[in-house]
Amino acid sequence: MLIKFLIFGLLWQIVGNPIVAILILLLILYFLDRRYVGVFPSFMKPLKRLRSISRLRQQIAMNPNEVSSKLDLARLLMERKRYEEAHAILLEIGRPYEHSAEYWEALGTTELYLGKIQEGEQHILQALDINPRVKYGRPYLTLASSFKDQDQTKSLHYVNQFQEIHSSSSEAYYLLGSVYRSLGRNADAKQAYEQSLNVYRSLPKYKKRQERRWAVRSWFRKRGL
Repeated sequence: MLIKFLIFGLLWQIVGNPIVAILILLLILYFLDRRYVGVFPSFMKPLKRLRSISRLRQQIAMNPNEVSSKLDLARLLMERKRYEEAHAILLEIGRPYEHSAEYWEALGTTELYLGKIQEGEQHILQALDINPRVKYGRPYLTLASSFKDQDQTKSLHYVNQFQEIHSSSSEAYYLLGSVYRSLGRNADAKQAYEQSLNVYRSLPKYKKRQERRWAVRSWFRKRGL
């Protein structure tokens, strides 16, 4: 904190305006975070996603039977929380992907967000039946989160299913802690956040960059319990 004040004071002297100095300091902190941590959201990612969506729409317009482009488009629309449109696209391409765990997981997830809980649960379980480790088992946490308000017994069941997979993902344990926290099980949440940190510490250097933001978030969440 002292270093930040010193940098702010130096910037204030250089630019002669405290507001401009604060903006410059925030920009410096943002770029350092994006380079070394990754807690702050990327401003470029939404723009890249929009360009990719536009490109895929053009490809599909020229070749309506290109199912791989439709699947990629549906995934990008899910990232933008446009679940209804993504769901419609996924229904169009079900036949070629009937044995794909990733397809059924995506379809089930859109249905959960659209309030079609029964269909969503069925399709995510179908994905997990094909590949129990699809997306590192995180579909179990998606189900747990969906049922946390209406059926805590089922929600905890899916949490336990996730734990049996023994994921090596710092992000996954952060999500596990979030589910426990939403259920009011703060001790279990704290343990999950600690496990997220332990997983991060055990990762090789090249993997730590992509998991660092989840470890940082776990650290803050753990301190807040």
